[in-house]
Amino acid sequence: MSLHIPFDNTYARLPGAFHAAQAPQPVAAPRLIAFNADLARILGLPEDAGKDPELAEIFAGNRLPEGAQPLAQLYSGHQFGQYNPQLGDGRAVLLGEVVGTDGLRRDIQLKGSGRTPFSRGGDGRAWLGPVLREYVVSEAMAALGIPTTRALAAVETGEPVYRERALPGAVLTRVASSHLRVGTFQVFAARGQTAELKRLTHYAIDRQYPQAEGPMGLLAAVRDAQARLVAQWMAVGFIHGVMNTDNCAISGETIDYGPCAFMDVYHPETVFSSIDRMGRYAYSNQPEIAVWNLAQLATALIQQIEDKQAAVEEATEIVHAMPELMQQHWLRRFRAKIGLTTEEDDDLALISDLLTRMAQNQADFTNTFRALLTGRARDQFTDPAAFDAWEVEWQARLAREPDPREVMAAANPAVIPRNHRIEQMIAAAVEGDHAPFHRLNAVLARPFEDDTEAADLRRPPAPDEVVPATFCGT
Repeated sequence: MSLHIPFDNTYARLPGAFHAAQAPQPVAAPRLIAFNADLARILGLPEDAGKDPELAEIFAGNRLPEGAQPLAQLYSGHQFGQYNPQLGDGRAVLLGEVVGTDGLRRDIQLKGSGRTPFSRGGDGRAWLGPVLREYVVSEAMAALGIPTTRALAAVETGEPVYRERALPGAVLTRVASSHLRVGTFQVFAARGQTAELKRLTHYAIDRQYPQAEGPMGLLAAVRDAQARLVAQWMAVGFIHGVMNTDNCAISGETIDYGPCAFMDVYHPETVFSSIDRMGRYAYSNQPEIAVWNLAQLATALIQQIEDKQAAVEEATEIVHAMPELMQQHWLRRFRAKIGLTTEEDDDLALISDLLTRMAQNQADFTNTFRALLTGRARDQFTDPAAFDAWEVEWQARLAREPDPREVMAAANPAVIPRNHRIEQMIAAAVEGDHAPFHRLNAVLARPFEDDTEAADLRRPPAPDEVVPATFCGT
């Protein structure tokens, strides 16, 4: 049996300036850890695809499926505010694209599949930990209804990867509506390659936003998608960790799960990334950084427009509208988190007051909002009286709502992929035990269910379980 993937590769048909042909590098002894059958069905893969004995070989890169045109994409980007003129897929290979059963086009990419022309001295590999982290967190985000890349498969390579020490190697198969990034536009703008920039803009519009008109229409569409996305991150306490422009997808999907994390104790200045020493990508800074990234996309897109002055004025208007747009999405989502569907002028103050009290009282972000359903939210506060004082005003506001419990139940997950559980899962997997990985995936696929058998996964970390920093894993 040989897995049939119905490839239709539009990006590979772009000129060579956009990518480099690159086959994945074979590995010694691939072994399948996970295959996402639900996602496979959406992609239009055969129903019995999961039984294919060659899956490990295919998703490790040892065997190319028919129709694949493997390539590494070129892009550049701002990394922590500093422009790097050439990045690109240094450890990823795009196998090709498929149009799924839902009519949507998606990329299928191997991540950790070996060196490419853009590896910049790296080995092009990934070790097991980051592969399993991205698999778990991206699938959890999908279950939460947040736009994201997804995981189709994870494979152990049977080879060590050398970082601080020898670690087991792995390859992730990632699926995205595209891998076009802000940095994809930046590289051609910075090089003055206007023809390529125009070609890329037309391609992006045709593929992602066919309703958009011209470069500024594309800019507005990306703004709208990113504004919705970041508000969704904020509503579940998610911290991306590295919002560089090369990690910012124009599709409005969450991409590149490196040092990402979900907050336990709420504090707006929370940072997990070990390389974010100045807190640039802290939880509360994410909306501001999203605007900054959009401004970099605007700067790149303008380069192809003859009337620069008019283009600058239009782009400025589009970018300047983003903070208010994000605030509207944020407020709608946080209203829902406290049971509100109608709008009143004092709602923002009510929500902000709760968040301030949570920060002052070391309240767990996820569990506090979920506990609003049970009447036990005060237990999350070091000083329960701080919640009691807020609750009086909240209950008065709820009296004017039709069905607040149903609204809160749909807006507040019971379980998230907590850092300490992910680290425990990775530690077990390194020792050959994948049961915690599979259990996490199963529970996180139903994030709004109060599963009594998963109570341990809802519990915040004990003091000796706290994970203070996360790492890129490159």
